[in-house]
Amino acid sequence: MTATEEPNRCRIVLIAPRIDDPAKLKSLISAAAEGGDVASLILPAYGDGETAFQHRAETLVPVAQAHGIAVMIEDDTRIAGRVGADGIHFEGRKNGLEELIEKFQGRMMIGTGGAKNRDDALELGEARPDYMFFGRFGYDNTPSPHPRNLSLGGWWAEMIELPCIVMAGNEIASVEAVAATGAEFVALSSAIFAEGEDPAAQIAAANVLLHAKAARFEAGE
Repeated sequence: MTATEEPNRCRIVLIAPRIDDPAKLKSLISAAAEGGDVASLILPAYGDGETAFQHRAETLVPVAQAHGIAVMIEDDTRIAGRVGADGIHFEGRKNGLEELIEKFQGRMMIGTGGAKNRDDALELGEARPDYMFFGRFGYDNTPSPHPRNLSLGGWWAEMIELPCIVMAGNEIASVEAVAATGAEFVALSSAIFAEGEDPAAQIAAANVLLHAKAARFEAGE
């Protein structure tokens, strides 16, 4: 899907799963990318050392970018630069985010997460990142999105101009609840990559639901 064909409604952000086998992970991401519209892919570090994390990023970034999917690397600017990623996803305090934005915004996208309440989110938002993420990597282990993430996403989407991403649950149908908040993006991981699932079919199904249920945004929103 080209930029001119991007849908004007809530879109999918993939969170790469915690899988140690690079070949298997590459196959899963490639299959998901074939399933339909995906806006971006976030690569969490999952506690890996620098060498292992960089190898994973080197494996996945070209696959995603070949399908027009922007790739965000969690926290490590050196790895992001080495592998030609599109941006950094930062989980931390406002001062760290401000420093990151000062150094890299303009060259890379800078997104953030980790807010547990409205005050946290507003403090991080003052740094003007490219997006706010509500949720935690690896915690999409229930069918529905976490109520706190839905609440924060709905409040943010209504009150703040910066785009937000809300973590969905481990069932595809949960994208509807996220889209209903007005969030610009819905994050999916276990719903796509669970053992036995077809990532392409799951992405296609999620896009069908979003196309049918998600509100349309006005131009410029």
